[in-house]
Amino acid sequence: MLTKIKNSINSLRGITEKKLEKKDGTKYIMFGGKGGVGKTTMSAATGVYLAQKGLKVVIVSTDPAHSLRDIFEQEFGHEPTKVKGFDNLYVVEIDPQKAMEEYKEKLKAQMDENPFLGEMLEDQLEMASLSPGTDESAAFDVFLKYMDSNEFDVVIFDTAPTGHTLRFLGMPEVMDKYMTKMIKLRKQMSGFMKMMKRFLPFGGKDEDIDYDKMLEELEKMKERIVRARNILSDPERTAFRLVVIPEEMSILESERAMKALQKYGIPIDAVIVNQLIPEDVQCDFCRARRELQLKRLEMIKEKFGDKVIAYVPLLRTEAKGIETLKEIAKILYGEEKTDESEKEEINEEGKTEKEVKEVKVNT
Repeated sequence: MLTKIKNSINSLRGITEKKLEKKDGTKYIMFGGKGGVGKTTMSAATGVYLAQKGLKVVIVSTDPAHSLRDIFEQEFGHEPTKVKGFDNLYVVEIDPQKAMEEYKEKLKAQMDENPFLGEMLEDQLEMASLSPGTDESAAFDVFLKYMDSNEFDVVIFDTAPTGHTLRFLGMPEVMDKYMTKMIKLRKQMSGFMKMMKRFLPFGGKDEDIDYDKMLEELEKMKERIVRARNILSDPERTAFRLVVIPEEMSILESERAMKALQKYGIPIDAVIVNQLIPEDVQCDFCRARRELQLKRLEMIKEKFGDKVIAYVPLLRTEAKGIETLKEIAKILYGEEKTDESEKEEINEEGKTEKEVKEVKVNT
């Protein structure tokens, strides 16, 4: 049996439904944490849960080492692909190489319009393709595409391990500063070239350069980045959920991640504790491990006590396949209850809040 789960407004289900109630555009849920703790499992189970509620959902993997294909047991690619058995659940596994090609194509179009910058940008692109972190920049461009789109009700981001994700989510701040400097430079250049043309009767090829158009493109890009940053920091539309296992290294890394995310203004609304050993285990080794986990649970409550904390047990089987994901979704979000059963429970306990129920894992 699993540790008791509260089906109240302060449960994972409660905060998720509250977020979805407001019709103010696409909602974004991100799952992050140390490598191997179950981020992809929680992303996939959440996608299944929301799709079962009738929402149009896409799960986007920003991790270069994709695992969604293994969990759903089907192939996915760079464009949204339907999950088998669903008409409203899609998966995207960002291909860094393809994202880089798309990014280059976009910049190439800008170079063609502004030949004065063409050679300089081409050299920069060539160097960038050899630099570490370029795949993150290209993937971020794809990320922005889903932040701009209203095609889906919910976008779930299955993120990479902590360090990669923090660099990724820090990009709006970095790119905003970069674009601000670029715009300032272009304004100065535009003013300088216009002044020069007053004194020079000839302009050569520079007459074909549309500095106003160039500035307009930069302003649009900056607006796009600022919009993404505002959405990421909006608790009404965005939630980041940390996935941990009850081990000290995972807890401490997640605590550091929480502080970094708070610095970026990204709201964290929940912590999911995965791989809990059930209380009815028999072997001495398992009982010893469970005792250690119980101590770590106290540590989790101490460090993340102001967040909703949900618990998922160590399963008897691998976390893959639709049926297993449905079971995990029930553990995370509870089962739908009839109005009558809710009334009986409230009458029995004499409370207005939904009460604790135990969920069995039938896997």
